[in-house]
Amino acid sequence: MKIHEYQGKELFKKHQIKIPVGIPAFSIEEALKAYDLLDSDIVAIKAQIHAGGRGKGGGVKIAKNKDEAENHIRNILGMKLVTHQTGPKGKKVERLYIESGVNIKQEYYAAITLDRNTEMDVFMVSTEGGVEIEKVASESPEKIIKIWVDPLVGIKHFQLRKLAFGLGISGTAFKEAIDTFSKMYDCYQKNDASLLEINPLVLTTDNHIVALDSKFNFDSNGLFRQSDIREMRDLSEEDEMEIEASKYGLNYIKLDGNVGCMVNGAGLAMATMDIIKLAGGEPANFLDVGGTASAETVKNGFRIILSDKNVKSILINIFGGIVRCDIVAKGVVQAVKELGLNVPVVVRLQGTNAEEAKKLLSESDLSIIPANGMKDAAEKAVKVAINKG
Repeated sequence: MKIHEYQGKELFKKHQIKIPVGIPAFSIEEALKAYDLLDSDIVAIKAQIHAGGRGKGGGVKIAKNKDEAENHIRNILGMKLVTHQTGPKGKKVERLYIESGVNIKQEYYAAITLDRNTEMDVFMVSTEGGVEIEKVASESPEKIIKIWVDPLVGIKHFQLRKLAFGLGISGTAFKEAIDTFSKMYDCYQKNDASLLEINPLVLTTDNHIVALDSKFNFDSNGLFRQSDIREMRDLSEEDEMEIEASKYGLNYIKLDGNVGCMVNGAGLAMATMDIIKLAGGEPANFLDVGGTASAETVKNGFRIILSDKNVKSILINIFGGIVRCDIVAKGVVQAVKELGLNVPVVVRLQGTNAEEAKKLLSESDLSIIPANGMKDAAEKAVKVAINKG
């Protein structure tokens, strides 16, 4: 789950991480009122969407007077903001964050995320703040300083000092940087975040460390104990079908291809998408029906997949461990009959009650295409998608 910048800064405030004064606004009138309340010589007008690259896309503007502020507010609120993360469709800006300006001496990058390879948190900082960190990582990786933190032990003082030293911070700001990094880690841990990013984190001309941005991702498995964060969820920023799928306990992510996928288990789903690409096709989605799929689950999965008009074929790849293949087969037959499918369906079933499942499918008198293995299934699904297209 993601939240907006202004919501992230509310979390920063709770953890005493320095931020400029800012006010969220949901209309032109609210934004202009916020400008007046801030009473600042320089004000930043910031679009609030769940995507990076807002500045390059024209979603962040600086105003030096009220006329400039009003002009930027009217231009940004309601615009379709296109960034490298939104794709060409962009996202409509429905809320703004009006924030007091600060005098910047130096910009930095700071972030904490989970490193699955080491099973530890990794804390990263760089002197290349205010730019895309992916570009820094590929072109100048030596400019990114990393430390790994055992979550069972927590971050140590010498590690905090290493981060501040690495950024070349000195004087009174050195102590403040250490304090900020410590509070960042505390905020990351206590809120079950999987990513906390500040870009840029700045050193002001009066030697204070201030967070000018905030980006959070949260571990969905930890949200049951984070009621305040659950309330921050903005459904308008999420894909409608992903929301619909979650109601049925399905893990669904829309992609750009034309071969729909229905698989049990995230690992098998990833492997299925890979083998579709190897067969020359493109997956239309990631859809994990879970380890306890029922006939109803399968039917709902079909509904979600078919909501994507780009889908030209559907590949069902089930390995029956806990899941019984015959139950999945019943769901497939039921869905094909009830939904009146007009796209080819390729089915590969292996594991518990697989033979019974194959018999159910063959006796259904439906145009379901059986497959003997993953490679065979992928090749057939790609071929019929091409023919359908």
